Amino acid sequence: MTTFTPQDFQMMSRAIELAKGGIFTTAPNPNVGCVIVNNGEIVGEGFHFRAGEPHAEVHALRMAGEKTLGATAYVTLEPCSHYGRTPPCAEGLIKAKVAKVICAMQDPNPQVSGRGIQMLRDAGIEVEVGLLEQDALALNPAFIKKMKTGMPFVQLKLAASLDGQTALANGESQWITSPEARRDVQRFRAKSGAILSTSKTVIDDNASLNVRWDELPDSVQCLYPQKDLRQPTRVILDRQQQLTPELKLFSTQGQRLIVSPSGDISPSLNSSQQIDLASMLKVLAEQHNINHVWVEAGATLASSLIKQNLVDELVVYLAPKIMGSDGRGLLGALGLESMAQVIELDIKDVRQVGKDLRIIATLNQKES
Repeated sequence: MTTFTPQDFQMMSRAIELAKGGIFTTAPNPNVGCVIVNNGEIVGEGFHFRAGEPHAEVHALRMAGEKTLGATAYVTLEPCSHYGRTPPCAEGLIKAKVAKVICAMQDPNPQVSGRGIQMLRDAGIEVEVGLLEQDALALNPAFIKKMKTGMPFVQLKLAASLDGQTALANGESQWITSPEARRDVQRFRAKSGAILSTSKTVIDDNASLNVRWDELPDSVQCLYPQKDLRQPTRVILDRQQQLTPELKLFSTQGQRLIVSPSGDISPSLNSSQQIDLASMLKVLAEQHNINHVWVEAGATLASSLIKQNLVDELVVYLAPKIMGSDGRGLLGALGLESMAQVIELDIKDVRQVGKDLRIIATLNQKES
């Protein structure tokens, strides 16, 4: 078993922090950071900012210059070995004559998976894998899921009063949550590759479902000038073709994919003549290169995704308000008949956002 030094941990931790610099811009590429160290000193570092632009290793090698000779490179993800829009990073490290490469994790991409490591070893470079692997995995849950399963990572956003209501009986719902919570939602939108909703939600709220830079938290605005803002694709389920051109959806910036019989994606229907959500998500991943889907919709779509075990993570905002049982509930019927069937949550994070409580959780569901 490899023994890593305190310096190794320090430098990989720095690489992981660097990788986070691309969380709003790199999709569909992974977030990657790299640090190059020679004689105990950082001589080069960098991160991947946007697909098609230089990878983290390239930025770090350029900064290091001739100081790469005999150096150690710390990379959060196995260096790529194939030619894409940029040359292989493994090849760049070999040409730079580094002596050692430490990777936090192997690349789940079948085009790479182990090949970059082998290329480096064949060139006589010492390679170690697995330093702070869990931290590296946490950088790219959507990229990893798509590479391993062919399906995107799905986050379902829900917002309700403390007693689980999303609107009054007459449909009024603006605003249940605080301005701070709504800014937080903009941050999640900005990290996603697509925002999934329904024509009912779009029509009821005249929703644009894009990222509004001026509504992003200050912590995001200071990292990314407005010119670098990447709009996720809006994916709207419109089986009955109810959308009309005057809606904000069609006059705001960002790509749209309409899922309807005559739309951009012609949906497969299940036995109930409803859109086959699993097939649709697979199309988004395979044909539109979308790793990460953020869902903002009503109780019907939310319940369907949960019942079909298609949700990877819940992001729930609970407002300190009480609306009563005559309001509209957070979820529709799930068809549960005993407590043994109740879906349990594994809570990953709880914090206050403005006046609201934000809970991030995964669902412990049995495979159907």
